[in-house]
Amino acid sequence: MSRSKFSLLYFLPLLLGFAACSPLDRVVVESPDGRYQFVLKIEEGVPFYTVEFDEQVIIERSALGLQTSDGKLLSENVSIASVDSREHDSRWEPVYGERAEYSEQYEEAIVELEIGGSAPDVLHFTIRSYNEGVAFRYESERGRAISREVTEFSLPEDPTLWVSQRAQSPIYETRLSALQDTVDRPLLAQLSDSLFVALGEAALVDFARGKLGRRPEAGILEIVLSSEVVYEDAFVSPWRTVMAGRTAGEILENNYLLLNLNEPNRIENTEWIQPGKVIREVTLTTQGGMACVDFAAKHRLQYIEFDAGWYGSEYDDASDATTVTVDPNRSKGPLDLPAVIEYAKSKDIGVLLYVNRRALEKQLDEVLPLLRSWGVKGVKYGFVQVGSQQWTDWLHQAVRQAAENELMIDIHDEYRPTGYSRTYPNLMTQEGIRGDEESPPNSMVLNTLFTRMMAGAGDHTNCYFAARVDEKMGSHASQLAKAVCIYSPWQFLYWYDRPEGSPTKAGGAGNSERHIQEVPELTFFDRLPTVWDDTRVLDGYPGSHAVIARRSGNTWYIGALNGETEREFVIPLEFLDPQKNYQATIFLDDESVDTRTNVRMEHVSVNARELIREKLGAQRGLAMIIRLEE
Repeated sequence: MSRSKFSLLYFLPLLLGFAACSPLDRVVVESPDGRYQFVLKIEEGVPFYTVEFDEQVIIERSALGLQTSDGKLLSENVSIASVDSREHDSRWEPVYGERAEYSEQYEEAIVELEIGGSAPDVLHFTIRSYNEGVAFRYESERGRAISREVTEFSLPEDPTLWVSQRAQSPIYETRLSALQDTVDRPLLAQLSDSLFVALGEAALVDFARGKLGRRPEAGILEIVLSSEVVYEDAFVSPWRTVMAGRTAGEILENNYLLLNLNEPNRIENTEWIQPGKVIREVTLTTQGGMACVDFAAKHRLQYIEFDAGWYGSEYDDASDATTVTVDPNRSKGPLDLPAVIEYAKSKDIGVLLYVNRRALEKQLDEVLPLLRSWGVKGVKYGFVQVGSQQWTDWLHQAVRQAAENELMIDIHDEYRPTGYSRTYPNLMTQEGIRGDEESPPNSMVLNTLFTRMMAGAGDHTNCYFAARVDEKMGSHASQLAKAVCIYSPWQFLYWYDRPEGSPTKAGGAGNSERHIQEVPELTFFDRLPTVWDDTRVLDGYPGSHAVIARRSGNTWYIGALNGETEREFVIPLEFLDPQKNYQATIFLDDESVDTRTNVRMEHVSVNARELIREKLGAQRGLAMIIRLEE
């Protein structure tokens, strides 16, 4: 269960710690470490803001406000009525995460904005400055219909951006001045050789998704809502976030800012929430299910997953997810799902099931308790509708409803996280990522790492023996490394791969990919945790290269990915205990190794003073396990 180990809240007198002009028209909120400074200012009745990081302007004068559906701008004739301020300093332990605990330290100002004119109004604007970034949101004590958010992000000069139109589309590099389309968040910008900025969204629960578009006449990014937003009662908007760092890796290390901006865990008993590794069962047969269970038990996996087709065609509204009725276009069966679930239980393996949104939307109340009664441990919500306020609200209600039935959730397709897993940690992971289903080369994965992964866990649907690894994606050592670099509490390691004993002609995906072979490097996946006590980004740049180190207990795991150019990787081991010696197992691509996967394993003694030097070819990778010497 999440819990605060130490919490310190100070409610300060009006404007203590903030700079103010006379009359009151300026509020300054600095981060506890002094690196960030958020300035809210009112000039001639118009609110705007700026952000500094290390005394450099990273957001220039940018507009704020909302527009209601009747055309009223809640950003005209504005004045500051009052400011309530506080400090917060705590640490909390997640149910699972990229760290064993997270720091949550910030300065906050809640600003009451009076809106004059013929119909006076009030809007509250909350500002938080953390050591990891700044965030702000709008709050109203009464209902409203909102057609537009006026929020802008004016980035200096004409920075380089890494953007994608949709959550699963290619991520590409462009200049702000050349941006034509509305793009997804988070968005990464490079302002100089040693200054990066990321724009994001946190705590999107029942609002409309906010993407980012460019105002052509000004070269300024602005929030573009995916639908009108209507509230009958009081509401708060999602947080808009601005993070900065001297490297993109510094921002990635601080991605827990989004978790901190969400409410604490609301699930009292979390013992049933269990991270783990997964193999997908692709044949939709009893024989295939049993083979996957045996493989999972042998190779220290925790789950098998039956994907689309177990209850009929996922695209047919007539398909009934309360029955086991195999889609004949995917498999000839037979599938005795209860028998597989019972066999899996005897081996301490959990079963996950995919359910398309068509069945969920009409059968959610019936399906969730039924699957729990079957002994299912979790559900992958498939092709959910996202973006609009209606479907955003529906989806998070479906996560809460799953928690009531003690079911863990993985969300398929376009959904991108905004930190809700802190509040409902049964939301284990989600796609919203250009994963292995799209056969991305390492260079694209490296774009994903420094953009999408700033938002939180990503289900990358890893595969290992699939032909696409050799033909399109890079290398097998890269696949090992990717499982360290791309964080997901549920780590799908064998998305297209079938274990021995699985039928070879069952229809669907079962025909198209290879059987798993017992190659020596599978020990890396066998040992790999999926959640961590510590995480370090040692090096990296979007599209180019990355080195990520993660610790579980006393053991460190390292993943290194290379892009399109041969590179010598120099990996310092300063994070190790300087008083102790360690044994490292290194996994490298080597075509001279006579296995299907051509991966070499090396064993070397190392300590905190060592440097690991390896030259990696284009689209190659390296993985490493470092354990205390016995």
